[in-house]
Amino acid sequence: FRRWLFPGLIVVVLLILIIVMGSTISLFLETAKQVQQLQYAVENNKDQLNSVSEVPKQLSVIDSLSKSIAAIKCSHEHVINNSSTAGGCCPMGWTVFESNCYFFSGDSRSWNESRDWCETQQAHLVILRNDKEWDFVTHRSMPHFYWIGLSDWRTGRWEWVNQTPYTVEPRRWKPGQPDNLTGHGDEDCAHLYDDGLLNDVHCSIKMQFIYYPTHASKLRHTGHITTNVTPPS
Repeated sequence: FRRWLFPGLIVVVLLILIIVMGSTISLFLETAKQVQQLQYAVENNKDQLNSVSEVPKQLSVIDSLSKSIAAIKCSHEHVINNSSTAGGCCPMGWTVFESNCYFFSGDSRSWNESRDWCETQQAHLVILRNDKEWDFVTHRSMPHFYWIGLSDWRTGRWEWVNQTPYTVEPRRWKPGQPDNLTGHGDEDCAHLYDDGLLNDVHCSIKMQFIYYPTHASKLRHTGHITTNVTPPS
């Protein structure tokens, strides 16, 4: 009996080892499969993250292409019209509203410097004629400060840069303004506050400014827009 017992135990041990090894191999294969799936998921997520990081670049390219298309369209219309004007078309960087081109400057100047610079470009500081224009310009200007073509330095009465009289409308102004505070000279020039309301300050203060071509009042009738005004650097 003992002679057969030892070989029998060996067989049992071998069977147990085979079973254990089989289970281990199965577990190893399953683990390897899971690792492979995780690696695939990581690579897939990495590709998705790369795609997300590319979105701003793609949007920038689209924006650049849109501007290029607009410029080509402008040039095409100029050639067709055989002139420097084209209906509904503004120079690059300008904003069109109801057949008028507006430019919101990036540099800062005093009110007088802004006015003088505009005159050299056959343009003038913006004049706001109706509620629609007020709403467009004020919403577009927020949240920055901009000079507009309104002052009272010449006569002591508020008037537009083309000397058209202006009647103060309290709803357009910051509370308590205009107050003509003195100290460094009278506050004779009006600007748009960061909330779109008017405020009067000293004309020597430097800030951005809004302007459009001098013949903008005619654009309502002709539908033509100038493109030869150069924005300040």
